[in-house]
Amino acid sequence: MPNVSSTNIIPRNHFAQSLLHKFEVLYYICCGYIQPTIDMKQICLWIFFVFISLTSLAQVPQNLESELVLLNVKTGKETVILREKRHFEAPNWSRDGKFLVINADGKLERVSVKGKKLGIIDTGFADQCNNDHGLTIDGKWLIISYNDPNVTSPGGNSRVYMLPAAGGVPRLITGNFPSYWHGVSPDNRWVTYCAMRNGEWDVYKTNFFTDEEVQLTEAEGLDDGPEYSYDGQWIYFNSHRTGRMHVYRMRPDGSEQTQLTFDNYDNWFPHPSPDNRSVVYIAYVEDQQGEHPFGKDVKLRLLDVETKESRDLTPVFYGGQGTFNVHSWSPDGNRVAFVRYINKDEKGFSK
Repeated sequence: MPNVSSTNIIPRNHFAQSLLHKFEVLYYICCGYIQPTIDMKQICLWIFFVFISLTSLAQVPQNLESELVLLNVKTGKETVILREKRHFEAPNWSRDGKFLVINADGKLERVSVKGKKLGIIDTGFADQCNNDHGLTIDGKWLIISYNDPNVTSPGGNSRVYMLPAAGGVPRLITGNFPSYWHGVSPDNRWVTYCAMRNGEWDVYKTNFFTDEEVQLTEAEGLDDGPEYSYDGQWIYFNSHRTGRMHVYRMRPDGSEQTQLTFDNYDNWFPHPSPDNRSVVYIAYVEDQQGEHPFGKDVKLRLLDVETKESRDLTPVFYGGQGTFNVHSWSPDGNRVAFVRYINKDEKGFSK
């Protein structure tokens, strides 16, 4: 997803010299020594987005601990299976229910449901994965969003790839960029993702076999987090088209776009349940102006698809970006996985 995140940063060693040159050009433009061309304007826009990404590093405190939590959606019982003094994000549940996939420092790792670290997944050249990743319904394929250092654009350099779930060489799915993966159809024919095209962030889908890219939304404002229901009848997503972020759904062809939440929260990343009856999502307590930053007051909520009513699954906790970005339901539909953060201040107290 397009956002400021420590895992969405272009690797510094790939662009440091280029960035310096662009700042030099910007300096001469500001001083009036040269007139801006179209290309120079694009450079300035690119620098702006890089600046936003670099400042996001400051969002993640140095003295941070991350907790990988399994939550029973029926009983509310939480089980912390892993707590470490580092920053990890975005858990997926394996389709056999035995392990979870998380990302940290551009790598993907397996963690057993008991909290045992099972090692890093071999993703080949894709060593700068962001937190938009997941497994196909049959569990055979892993889909990743890789920050490709060979391409640049104002919205980022993420492209969607797929590889065997056990690891291997990634195959490019989305030639266009930036593209941030979020969902796959139950028949493994389509991937759906958030992408910037012509300066606008919308929801798209691409066919695995034909590379055909189809635009599904075109409303003003960010559309993000698209995810197929298990029966393939709907794509759930979040949109800022009303001026607040809310949960929506639409048919796989983009028709019947319908708003599902109407409260005063900022609601992101709806994940439909295996039985298609409910959707769990992350809610920011305060208006984030269309962003989903790290280090805010958030909670998980459950939406009943039939009644359109939502209820809290958790109390408010410290989280945001990285907490609940991708699909994390257990295969039996009883639990979800999320990441909660502990920020210890100078006195050693936790927030």
